[in-house]
Amino acid sequence: MVKTDTKGIWKVISASSMGTLIEWYDFYIFGSLAVVISTKFFPSGNPTAAFLSTLATFAAGFVVRPFGALFFGRLGDLIGRKYTFMATLLLMGGATFLIGCIPSYETIGFVAPLLVLVLRLLQGLALGGEYGGAATYVAEHAPEHQRGYWTSWIQTTATAGLFVSLMVILITRSLLSEEAFDTWGWRVPFWISIIMVYVSYLIRKRMSESPEFAKAKADGKTSKNPLKESFGHKYNLKFVLLALFGATMGQGVVWYTGQFYAMSFMKTVMNLETSQVDTLLGIALVMGTPFFVFFGWLSDKIGRKKIMIAGMFLAVLLYRPIYKTMYETADVSSKTVAKTESSADLDREKNISTATFHYSFTDGSKATKIISTDLNKMPFAPETKSTIITLSPNDKWLLVFLVWVQVLFVTMVYGPIAAFLVELFPTRIRYTSMSLPYHVGNGIFGGLLPAISTYLVTNAKENGDPEFYLEGLWYPIIVASLSMVIGMIYLDHKKRN
Repeated sequence: MVKTDTKGIWKVISASSMGTLIEWYDFYIFGSLAVVISTKFFPSGNPTAAFLSTLATFAAGFVVRPFGALFFGRLGDLIGRKYTFMATLLLMGGATFLIGCIPSYETIGFVAPLLVLVLRLLQGLALGGEYGGAATYVAEHAPEHQRGYWTSWIQTTATAGLFVSLMVILITRSLLSEEAFDTWGWRVPFWISIIMVYVSYLIRKRMSESPEFAKAKADGKTSKNPLKESFGHKYNLKFVLLALFGATMGQGVVWYTGQFYAMSFMKTVMNLETSQVDTLLGIALVMGTPFFVFFGWLSDKIGRKKIMIAGMFLAVLLYRPIYKTMYETADVSSKTVAKTESSADLDREKNISTATFHYSFTDGSKATKIISTDLNKMPFAPETKSTIITLSPNDKWLLVFLVWVQVLFVTMVYGPIAAFLVELFPTRIRYTSMSLPYHVGNGIFGGLLPAISTYLVTNAKENGDPEFYLEGLWYPIIVASLSMVIGMIYLDHKKRN
């Protein structure tokens, strides 16, 4: 067995991972604060439409990721990995900071959502160039027979970035009053990112170029036209398409179902209290993250394809029973009320009456329901404005377990995929070739999932479907099933480096 300089590799991983973590943090702050952002940058007349608009803006950042992959992937194969993902880091950090500075819709009108969309698109372009660079950089420093293990550390950064974003939000909420957080405190997580980006930039600045690319450049074997070589030659294009439809497409929907849709589902469909959702999701992420490394290591032993296909299969099989159990856990209609308190308020200027009911249940759960009545309309039609549910400790831990199971599926499909993609393409066009299928799979198929699934749930609820809350799962189930079948039949993973 060839001895490797693990100390040197750890320096590479640390520098790459820190920057990638920060970029994911920047990207996910927007999604983590989607409920709050929908009230700041969009018209307040229709909360559901505002939330869907926010999710659509969130998805827009994913849609442009393939274009970022093409642009920065080409640069990475022409000038090198190091300088390319330094540029993506600065672009992402600047866009994130500026989102936290945009005035609200009430102040500047439709210019607010327009500016948010533009900055969100810049974030997507930056992230499109970041991942391929970081994964390629680490893989080209690692021994071939250990690439699954070493690149799996990069895979942890996406989940870690989401976890850090949740923790920053929780800490900010705990330090400020609810009113202060709603007024200006939600901007703090966006502002903080600029500090982290600066520190990461200083670290990356001291990094050297990857040895494989440096050797190829010294030997004059780098590509002069990475885009043409990657997508203009039928042989390589076949591998690009197989990587997309047989792996990253399914991986993308499993990733975003297990982390982002789970969060959105608990907040908007189950109506759970926001801080409780962030806490239990954070716990599940911490418990699940080590499995990225485990499945990356295991893929070095038994192969990447088997583990990724198994993760898709388990997700397709278990999503509906998992989400059915989640929804029923928070369904207070079946619980016994132990105590009820109520209060009423009248806005004389608008002539609107608001009644607030606080329920305590025998199992320890709590619920707050706000009912508003517009006294200007005849006949009076009370309207439920919001319902907020706080779970009992036992129910909370059941949800932690159910989300952790979904994160486990994520680690199976995501842990080995960096090494899988790196080994699928030769060094001279690796950055470009692997970035496109990854970001189409994750950016298009995965990134559109929260908006599409939320729309399916909303539509089914309006049509009176008793199991409306499960309708959003059809999208990831169908996409993951197709990817799983294509991968099983056509994907013959052979190293091409």
